[in-house]
Amino acid sequence: MTGTATKAATTTKYLSWVTLALMTTSSVASLRSAPTMAVYGLACVFLYVIPAILFLLPTSLVAAELASGWEGGVYKWVGDGLNKPLGFLAVWCQFAMTIFYYPSLLAYVASTFAYIIHPSLASNGLYVAIVIITVYWAGVYVSSQGTKTVAGLSSMGLVIGTLIPGTVLVVLGLVFLAQGNPSAAPMDSSHLLPAWTGLASLVLIVNNFLSYAGMEMNAVHVSSLRNPAREFPKAMFLAMGLVLVIFILPALAISWVVPSASLSLTAGVMQAFDGFFSHFGIGFLTPIVGIALVAAALGGMLTWLAGPSKGLLLIGRSEGYLPPILTRLNKHGVQQNMLVAQGIFTTLIALLYAFIPNVSSAYWILSVITTQVYLIMYVLMFAAAAKLRRDDPDHPRGYRAPALLALCALGAASSIAAFAIGFVPPSQFGAGSPWIYVLIVGGGMGIVGLLIPYLFYRNRRDSWKFTVPEGERA
Repeated sequence: MTGTATKAATTTKYLSWVTLALMTTSSVASLRSAPTMAVYGLACVFLYVIPAILFLLPTSLVAAELASGWEGGVYKWVGDGLNKPLGFLAVWCQFAMTIFYYPSLLAYVASTFAYIIHPSLASNGLYVAIVIITVYWAGVYVSSQGTKTVAGLSSMGLVIGTLIPGTVLVVLGLVFLAQGNPSAAPMDSSHLLPAWTGLASLVLIVNNFLSYAGMEMNAVHVSSLRNPAREFPKAMFLAMGLVLVIFILPALAISWVVPSASLSLTAGVMQAFDGFFSHFGIGFLTPIVGIALVAAALGGMLTWLAGPSKGLLLIGRSEGYLPPILTRLNKHGVQQNMLVAQGIFTTLIALLYAFIPNVSSAYWILSVITTQVYLIMYVLMFAAAAKLRRDDPDHPRGYRAPALLALCALGAASSIAAFAIGFVPPSQFGAGSPWIYVLIVGGGMGIVGLLIPYLFYRNRRDSWKFTVPEGERA
């Protein structure tokens, strides 16, 4: 009897590779980026597959080796592979990207919600800014209370906000075409590749790097597999296939019904649903879909709001990189002050929507800044992985990525190329000055991604180190 119980206990600690693939899919896949690629019609297939090969695959396999050999996340990986200051920069960038991520996510929420109350508000910058600021601070309040009831919303997000709406969107699109209605975007073989009108015609591919970002977080589960060397690659290839299906098919469906010239990068999903529902005479369903998309997005925001700051919190306390006012916990054990500081920046960034006439342009700029900041962390991660394999090849690893140095070179080169392309204004940016675009993107990335962590590191103090925060004391 004891032997059976022991065997059962041992068995239950393992994840199946299919489960890991589904977990990865739920954390990466989303309908939010579909309008961004729908403007390219059939060429969106090419624009999704290329980043998956150049970025998603190297990121997944390299992070799996690091996670199976070094606990402590990206700070430990980069700190041991390169040095501690760069480790701090890496974990800072992982946190700082959320400062730009939340405004772009909540802009999507605002534009989606507009279709429930009044569709014309989707392009109103002041309305979008008000929603971003209001919802974000409400989220900070909820998170600071230690509320855990919202976790279920995030776990249901893949079904409520992605799989069901995505499937409905694609099915309606196929029926729409089967009825003989013309597609708003050409679907012939001559449009498989994006039209070359200069470098700006391909710049939207940068946004797809961010669509695949976050794989280094899922890599921590590699040690939960029974046979990591065989099962992790299988899980990643299955997840990649599922993610591509979720990204590509809804983007194509949107391109069938919404002309690219009138497609909103924030409200494109609802534009497509509105178009299909109006065509089939079921317009009353538009608000229902809008509520589902909003609920899933808000659930994800609330669950992840305090998450990325936890890694920075631990490093700030143990190494003395951050002043105690930021690393102090409240009575619920939440880093409330850090969330408030983050919220001040989020509020200032949200005001961009009020002052930039084109909401889609503001959304795109924030998405690019998010990507730029995050790519810094990935370049450091690839460099650290290559150095650790070279300098410490005998360190125990539960998983060893095949051709690791080649994967690191491919991932780093892709990240650097995407970083450079991110400074090129996209064709959708309009007639605005390219220098203004470069200044906004470069300034946002430089201040938040480089200057602030440098100042924190330069002014670090041993007196800022403490092991038992006030909020954790009995």
